[in-house]
Amino acid sequence: MIRCMAIDDEPLALKQLVAYISKVPFLQLAAQCQSALEAREFLEHDMVDAIFCDINMPDLNGMDFIKSLAMPPLIVFTTAYSEYAVEGFRVNAVDYLLKPFGLQDFQRAANRLKERFESSSSTVSSPSADNLPADDTLFLKTDYRIVKVSIPDIRYIEAMSEYLKVWIEGEAKPIVTLLSMKKMEEHLPDYFMRIHRSYIVNLNKIQEVNKNRIIMDKDTCLPIGDLYKEAFQTFLDKRFLGK
Repeated sequence: MIRCMAIDDEPLALKQLVAYISKVPFLQLAAQCQSALEAREFLEHDMVDAIFCDINMPDLNGMDFIKSLAMPPLIVFTTAYSEYAVEGFRVNAVDYLLKPFGLQDFQRAANRLKERFESSSSTVSSPSADNLPADDTLFLKTDYRIVKVSIPDIRYIEAMSEYLKVWIEGEAKPIVTLLSMKKMEEHLPDYFMRIHRSYIVNLNKIQEVNKNRIIMDKDTCLPIGDLYKEAFQTFLDKRFLGK
C-alpha cells in the first residue's frame, strides 16, 4: 500500500483528486490539504510515500514546496499550465498530470508511481540480521539511499506512525526510515532502553532525570511511559549514589 497526500487549493479539484485516489486499490490517502503550508505542517509529524501536488497555489507554490523538502517522497504534479512540465521532471517527478485530467490519466500516473515505489523498495531492503555489520554500525534506508549510522552516536529514536526518526549526535535533523520499533530494538546494544511506546533512548546520552521525564538536552525532554517506569527505575537504582 502506498500512503499518499493530495494537495490542491481548489476545493473541487481536491475533491476529484481524492475520489480518484480512492478508486486505486494500492493507494491509501493519508492526508488532503488545501495549501502547501498545511501539507508541510502534516509532514512535520507524519510521513507519506507519495504526493499528488498542484503547482499553482497561493503563499507557496507546489514546485517550491517540493524543493523545500529535505527528503521528498515520490511526486506527481497536477496543474493547468503545461509550461511547468519540464521543471517538474527536473525535480524527478514521477509524472505530470495536465488539468483537466480523467480517471484513465490518473490511473496511468498511479501505475508509474507504483513501479517507481516497488523499484526503490526492492533495490534497498530494510535492515536485517543478515546485512548488519558486525561492529557498532547500522545501515538504514532513507530517502531512497542507504546511510551508515554509528550506533553510539544515536541519541534517541522516536516512533512516528510506520516510520522512525533516528536522532544522531551533532545532527540538526533526524534520519527518517521505514522501520518498526521492535525491529530496531532487536539490533541495539544493551545501553539502549525503551522508555515509552514512542521512544528508545541511548542511556549514555541522558543528562538528567526529572520525575517522569528524561532530559537529553535543554531542548529535548522525553516522557517515561507507565509500562516502562519499573525497568528504567531499576537501571537508575543500580547507578544512583546518595541517600
